Amino acid sequence: MNRFFNIALCVALFSVGAAAQVNLNAAGATFPYPIYSKWFSEFHKANPKIQINYQSIGSGGGIRQLLEGTVDFGASDGPMTDEQLAEAKIKILHVPTVLGSVVPAYNIAGVTQELKFTPDLLAGIFLGKIKNWNDPAVAKVNPGVKFPNQEIVVAHRSDGSGTNYVFTDYLSKVSPEWQKTVGKGTSVKWPGGIGAKGNEGVAGTIRQIQGAIGYIELIYAVQNNIPFGTVQNAAGNFVKASLESTTAAAASAKMPADFRVSITNAPGKNAYPISTFTWLLVPVQAKDAAKGKVIKDFLQWMLDKGEPMTAQLTYAPLPTPVSKMVREEIKQIH
Repeated sequence: MNRFFNIALCVALFSVGAAAQVNLNAAGATFPYPIYSKWFSEFHKANPKIQINYQSIGSGGGIRQLLEGTVDFGASDGPMTDEQLAEAKIKILHVPTVLGSVVPAYNIAGVTQELKFTPDLLAGIFLGKIKNWNDPAVAKVNPGVKFPNQEIVVAHRSDGSGTNYVFTDYLSKVSPEWQKTVGKGTSVKWPGGIGAKGNEGVAGTIRQIQGAIGYIELIYAVQNNIPFGTVQNAAGNFVKASLESTTAAAASAKMPADFRVSITNAPGKNAYPISTFTWLLVPVQAKDAAKGKVIKDFLQWMLDKGEPMTAQLTYAPLPTPVSKMVREEIKQIH
């Protein structure tokens, strides 16, 4: 009798333990993957029965999987469009998490100096109009640098990407020709170049090909030791991407209630012009109450414990006013 009682007790205890285990699946942006990976790991250490599995597949893929209902939340560096939000069966919140920067990174034989890029120069290169590193247009912005007679190889994203959105959003603001011929979006028709998947793929392409230039999130340039240049901002100053210059770009932003805001080409003498917020895309109503509670608990942990971790991975934390707005926003998740 006692034997059967003990077996039943063990089964009951196992069931309780299993019920307490919560697994969440998420997918999306590669841009914030380094900080998300750290956050999800640290949150798991503090809450061993909670596991958040994140696929770094690009913002376009994250939005698609969210709309298809195959993940519990998504992630994107480009806000969802009105059409995408209308397609969702449940209200989707844009929860800003960190600030980051997209940098023009390059691999040019014999060039060790930090290069300068004007809006016109970047647009000309990515439109395919400036084809060689010894073009006078490059030398004009970078006097004293000895450029080789080397073809410029443009590296761009092949997948739907928030980094695409940020970079093309910037170029659309500073180049009428870009806006007219290419435009902005998570996916665009590139005038030329080599496509690669993810920030990781573009970083790898730049490292492997002499003469390459591409756009990647700051942490990928830093971790891979890839040179990247300063960019002339709206005030006319050449600014290097950093925590301070990214934060400065957000300083003038008027944050709307739904958090869908662009801070590229922001005013301010110290603002880095290709900066952005990045968002978690969270359904107001989770698939079940347990998951809803975990998502809300994680977001509160992110604000309290996660934001101080951002600097070590070259992301900027949310400005205090935005953080306060987020605390109110996530109350509606259930």
